[in-house]
Amino acid sequence: MGGHVGPPLRVNLWADTQVRPYRKMTYDPEKHHRRSIRLKGYDYSQAGAYFVTVCTHKRECLFGKIVDGEMQLNDAGRMAGKWWCELKNKFKNIELYEYVIMPNHFHGIIIIITVGVDLCVSPMGEHVGLGGHIGPPLPEIVRWFKTMTTNEYIRGVKQNIYAPVNRRLWQRNYYEHVIRNEDKLNRIREYIINNPLQWQFDRENPDRIKDKAYDNQWDCLEGMIYGKNE
Repeated sequence: MGGHVGPPLRVNLWADTQVRPYRKMTYDPEKHHRRSIRLKGYDYSQAGAYFVTVCTHKRECLFGKIVDGEMQLNDAGRMAGKWWCELKNKFKNIELYEYVIMPNHFHGIIIIITVGVDLCVSPMGEHVGLGGHIGPPLPEIVRWFKTMTTNEYIRGVKQNIYAPVNRRLWQRNYYEHVIRNEDKLNRIREYIINNPLQWQFDRENPDRIKDKAYDNQWDCLEGMIYGKNE
């Protein structure tokens, strides 16, 4: 089968402790509280690490607000974060990496891995090295997250805990991008970490301030993330 040839890449996902922000911001492991992951032999030329974005229906701001460049989660936002972290218990063959909950959308990195074999996975979750199928594909993982958050949100609405929504909590679809090298991983980490700082210009923000410099800057990065520049 096609893909990476030669020795596998040995990548320490936390090899650097400082991202390259568009606004000065040093990556702080204590502040961002993400545990270190080292996947020995991980081959980024095969699909297996994904950048995922899920938006609320009609981009309603349901999960909190941005204050001084930081996301202040409300109860609904904390609930969404709880179910994201619960993915690791539900699906034993994944690792969760950087993520951020925004007022009306969610960014996160999911790494689908094998257990005791190599770490090469196809986009549909089929093992492309030794052995067979390693577990659920990405759509099933995202669907479970959306289902569990939706069910709890509906219960919260009935108990007057959360704000009512129009028909559904999430948009029907979601965005995904396969991460194939360490540079792309680090740039996506930067994108996620800095997302609250850029909220006033964010295109998901219904009250965004239009800024040409920001648009040009983030067009380039988003083009890399979503494959428009490849």
